[in-house]
Amino acid sequence: MKSPKTKSLVLGFISALLLAGVGYAAQSGKNFTGEIMDSACAKSGSHAGMMKADPKMSTAKLCTDGCVAHGAKYVLYDDATKTSYELSDQKKPAAFAGQKVTVMGTLNDQTKTITVADIKAGS
Repeated sequence: MKSPKTKSLVLGFISALLLAGVGYAAQSGKNFTGEIMDSACAKSGSHAGMMKADPKMSTAKLCTDGCVAHGAKYVLYDDATKTSYELSDQKKPAAFAGQKVTVMGTLNDQTKTITVADIKAGS
């Protein structure tokens, strides 16, 4: 027969595994809202600097597309938290450049990357 201490350790270990699973599940299949922006402008949280420097980039869409064409990546920028998230899919966001969207996917907290399942306009 197992001792009470061993039973406690086993139950504690099982509880920890269950909690870890719940924490992981909370991050999968989640909705994230924000603007599809380029990684360069997301660092400052705005397109204003780039738009001022280059009159051809007069809208958020033109700015985002222009910066991506020059090597930046599409990101989801959450203005409320001032956080940008890399997007695993760099093709789907192109159709939403400069727009407010909802991205459905899974967040990797360590890399701040969303594995994109779908993107919908509006947020």
